Amino acid sequence: MTKQIRVAVAGASGRMGREVVKMVIDEADFELAAASARSTGPVDAGTFVGKPVSGVTFSSTLEEALDSGPVDVVVDFSVPQVVYDHAVAAITRGVRPVIGATGLSPEQIEELDRLCKERGIGGLIAPNFSIGAILMMQFAAQASKYFPHLEIIEYHGDQKLDAPSGTSIKTAELISQVRGELRQGNPDEEETIEGSRGGYYNGFRIHSVRLPGVFAQQEVVFGAFGQSLKIRHDSYDRAGYMPGVAVAVRKVMTYEGMIYGFEHIMD
Repeated sequence: MTKQIRVAVAGASGRMGREVVKMVIDEADFELAAASARSTGPVDAGTFVGKPVSGVTFSSTLEEALDSGPVDVVVDFSVPQVVYDHAVAAITRGVRPVIGATGLSPEQIEELDRLCKERGIGGLIAPNFSIGAILMMQFAAQASKYFPHLEIIEYHGDQKLDAPSGTSIKTAELISQVRGELRQGNPDEEETIEGSRGGYYNGFRIHSVRLPGVFAQQEVVFGAFGQSLKIRHDSYDRAGYMPGVAVAVRKVMTYEGMIYGFEHIMD
C-alpha cells in the first residue's frame, strides 16, 4: 500500500483553503494532518467545510499546526504578507511548501530555494494551479515567437488586492523568455488619461480589469497584418484549481529545491 502524504493547510478557513481541505480529505493517498485558521477557533476542519469529522482541529497559527504532529507538505494560499514567513517555518521543520500566494520577491524565492536544498526537500511556488491556465500561458509563449505584437488583459473580482495578477506576470515572463523586447504601437502615442494604456512590460502592455461578479479570466491578444489571434482561459470555480494542487502535492515529494511555476512540474 502506498504511504499517504500527510498534508497541512495554511489559511484553511479562506475560500481557497476550504477547497484544499475538501480535496485533501477526498484524495485516497492524502491524509489531512493539520490546518491553521486565525479566526475560527478550535473547530474540526472536516465539518467546517461540510465533510465528515476529520479529527483535525484548526490551530490558530501555522507554526502551531506544523508542531501538532508529522507533516509532509503544507499547502498555502494565504496572503502575500505572511506567505514567506510561513514557508520558512515549514522548511525549517522539514515540511515541503506548496505556495499559491503571489508577491514573493526574486530574492525571497532564491532564499527559499537555498533553504529547501539545505534540508533536502522540494517546494513549489505557482501563481496559478489551473492546468488550463498553465496551458494558456505556454500556448501564448509559443505564439509570441510568430506574433510578437501582443497585449494581456486579465479579469478578476473587485476584491482582489494585487494588480496585475500573478498569472499575467507569469505569462509575461514566459513570453519574454522567447520574445525580445519590442516597443509596440505608435512611438508618438500619448495617454490623455494616465494609465489608459495599461502597465508596461518588456515592450507590451498588461491591463487589469476589476469588477464585481467576475471570477478569473485572462486573454492574450496578438495582432499582425491582416489577422489577430486570441488565447483565453476562463475559471468559474475554485474547485477547478484542485487537480493541479493535488499534482503539486505529489510531485513536491520527488525533488529538492524551490521551483517557481507549475509548468516545470507538468509531465
